[in-house]
Amino acid sequence: MRFLRTLRGHFPPIILLLALLSAFPPLATDMYLPALPLLQREWQAPLVMINLTLVAFFVTYCAFLLLYGPLSDRYGRRPPLLVGVGVFICSCLLCAAAQSPGMLICGRIFQGTGAAAASTIVFAISKDRFTGLQRQRVFVQIGAIVAAAPMIAPILGGWTLTLFSWRWIFLLQALLGTVAFIGVCRMDESLRQQIAPSLVHVAAGYLRLFANRRYMFLLLTLSFTCVPVFAFIGGSPDLYITRLGFSERQFGYFFGFNALAFVLAPLTFARVARHASVIRLLPWAFTGMLTASLLLLCTWIPLPWRLTLPMFGLTFAFSFCRPASNNLILEQVDRDTGAASSLMVFFYFMVGALAMWLFSLEWQDKIRMLGWMGVAAVGCTLALWPVAKRRLRQVSG
Repeated sequence: MRFLRTLRGHFPPIILLLALLSAFPPLATDMYLPALPLLQREWQAPLVMINLTLVAFFVTYCAFLLLYGPLSDRYGRRPPLLVGVGVFICSCLLCAAAQSPGMLICGRIFQGTGAAAASTIVFAISKDRFTGLQRQRVFVQIGAIVAAAPMIAPILGGWTLTLFSWRWIFLLQALLGTVAFIGVCRMDESLRQQIAPSLVHVAAGYLRLFANRRYMFLLLTLSFTCVPVFAFIGGSPDLYITRLGFSERQFGYFFGFNALAFVLAPLTFARVARHASVIRLLPWAFTGMLTASLLLLCTWIPLPWRLTLPMFGLTFAFSFCRPASNNLILEQVDRDTGAASSLMVFFYFMVGALAMWLFSLEWQDKIRMLGWMGVAAVGCTLALWPVAKRRLRQVSG
């Protein structure tokens, strides 16, 4: 109880609620990663089939990201958020009751549908409720809480597997969803002036973005960088548990160590960016990702460090460049900023889902394959970057 009072003292209830909603995607994915090899053995299914539970989540999540924003502008923030969180809770129960890979994939599809509502509408609520520097502080507070999710979730999932079963992972997710649902029910509607954009207006915004060559070319160039990171997220249970022989709990610690890079990199970027421009820093981050990918190909490095250390460096470089990359992409539009943000996240996750599927195929040396995927993808970004740099609208500083 003292811990909860301290937490409420540092973070107001609305911040805790928004952070919980923002954490739905990592909680829904990273918490059950340790269970993937177990599900493969239990159902005697190929890994590519089990990994479809990840791919299906991200594909559905991406598709509904494009839908919930306009719905929240038309009907207010609470109604679509309540529907989304309600779908998330029901889908968790469906996943917990799954008796086959097909049933679990179906449940994960609905999970992605619900999680997209939480992720999308959190930013809209923050914009409604806070302004200027206050909103910036809110984003920092939310980010500080959400950044811990990829570190804690797989460890929590590993312990749940050890003490109970994989079904309890989804029951725990349903419990967290129920807490969020109650919080949304008690939350006041934040949208005071409800604008009702027509479907034609929404579609026109996306069409304008596709016609914006500068925006689309930069989005394509920078989206390649997520390939090795998403491939690792989807394939890490198979690598650490099935191929290297570590337990589910030990996998949680390895994955948590890798997730630490997601926390450290933005903090490092904030300091370094004071002394160098974003345009100069990005090629260094890309080069860091390429170097880490090449280290994955070095068979003389002993396992598991051949996987663990290069992936930490690769994840660090990816997280270092991602905030600046997102900002550069959005700087290329004068209007339709909300649609541009949704399309950007949609593109990232769709490329990531494709990388997960490709990496789940039966490769003989998966660490080597991960390295080649990184070399190819980041190599494309480095090759296209000079052209993108000439096209983009320069950002001051």
